[in-house]
Amino acid sequence: MHQWAYAQMLCTCAYNAAQAGERDRALEMIKQAAHVTTRLPTRTIAGQPFSIGPAHVSLYEIGVHWSLGDAGAALRAGRDVHPGQLSTPERRGRLYTDLARAWWQWGKPEQTVTALLNACRQSADEVRARPTIRAMAVTLINQHSRVAGVQTLAVAIGYRR
Repeated sequence: MHQWAYAQMLCTCAYNAAQAGERDRALEMIKQAAHVTTRLPTRTIAGQPFSIGPAHVSLYEIGVHWSLGDAGAALRAGRDVHPGQLSTPERRGRLYTDLARAWWQWGKPEQTVTALLNACRQSADEVRARPTIRAMAVTLINQHSRVAGVQTLAVAIGYRR
């Protein structure tokens, strides 16, 4: 159980380091978390308060990279993550909101809309209720009204101009 906790701690600390702009530290910790999870059982153990696996580490890695301003690396980290690998609707929604942030950072409104709509399908509150994500969605709706799916996104988040 200690290894799961250690991997989770490394992921959380890596994300926090990235948010603080500590690039080398963030990248080293997320790399170490990935290494730790390769040695963990793939099945959840009865009574285990939580589990973490490679997909969860990749989810954090997406966040680390977009936080550091590297949208391309964030998208590469998310390339092989599938929603079914994540245990809760919130985590699955977070996958797509983090990918949306990376697409937005990269200046790709079409892909951003797609990711936000996918997030809404998994957990609408990840887009509606998180202020930074909702603000991104509203900006997208207002600045890119002709992009396919924008009006669907506006309805999904309950936004009216």
